[in-house]
Amino acid sequence: MSLDSLFSSFKEKHIVVLGDVMIDAYLKGKVNRVSPEAPVPIVNFTGREERLGGAANVALNLLSLGSKVTMASVVGDDSEASTLLSLMKGSGIQTTGIIQESDRQTTVKTRVLGNHQQLLRVDKEQTNDISQEAEERLIDAIQEIIDQGCDAIIFEDYNKGVLTSSLIEQVIELARKQDVFTTVDPKLKNFLAFKNVSLFKPNLKELSEGIGRNVDVNDRSDFENAVKELNSIIHAERVFVTMSEHGVFIAEEENKHYIPAHRRTITDVSGAGDTVISVATLCLVSGMSSKTIAEIANLAGGIVCESPGVVAIDSARLLEEAKKLNIQC
Repeated sequence: MSLDSLFSSFKEKHIVVLGDVMIDAYLKGKVNRVSPEAPVPIVNFTGREERLGGAANVALNLLSLGSKVTMASVVGDDSEASTLLSLMKGSGIQTTGIIQESDRQTTVKTRVLGNHQQLLRVDKEQTNDISQEAEERLIDAIQEIIDQGCDAIIFEDYNKGVLTSSLIEQVIELARKQDVFTTVDPKLKNFLAFKNVSLFKPNLKELSEGIGRNVDVNDRSDFENAVKELNSIIHAERVFVTMSEHGVFIAEEENKHYIPAHRRTITDVSGAGDTVISVATLCLVSGMSSKTIAEIANLAGGIVCESPGVVAIDSARLLEEAKKLNIQC
């Protein structure tokens, strides 16, 4: 398969993103003076912007790559949820997997910007596990989506309570029964609950925290032993570790590959992990080898780090750069 054919095949894929969704809100203004009431800047308000955040940013990356996306999550039954659903539908994300619960708070992260600099962040959120009723409704919704046809489920965990250990186990089992790929961008709380998935993608810090010891990335023996230690517990088909300036590593059975980072002017690493799991998942469901998955996902993660803020990958640029590097499918 050529790179052109690979990227064209993304348009035929349907991916479910399951995890914690949120609104990233920005209050913007100008700062000309300090408050006489306290040693803080006075922001003269000029505007407000609301964007999709958390697991929804994974969905935006998938859309940018051309695939069909359904979001699955639990949000509140509040004005913030209405805004979130409106943003999703406006972006082209299908919301049939969204469950609303009256006693749940929709997550909003509000950043106050003065003269283009972040001065403060205010989080409005609820991080306890979702109720058993909400969990059951969400599993039913996911079962219906799987029955209608999808290629993969991405578990995107931000430790906000949607991905309970029970839900993780049940959804993986549903997916395995119908040969649906499962990929994971984990956080510490349920790190070891994601057993028997198709691809597990921690970063280096998460790997160290997950197995309970520091991992020396400069010592390949120690690093690879850490990956084996992890996989002796979770039994993932592939473990894909992102290592910042050290590049990425992917292991599938006895096959392993180190892919170096590309030289770039790094502006902002926010959202890079969302891009990596999106690209890796689409390459996986398109039948790519582990090496190719790692190469293209690594390239994508580096590209988005050149832009300020959280941005979705530019599919045309990713294809162009992959061709220049002569990445083989």
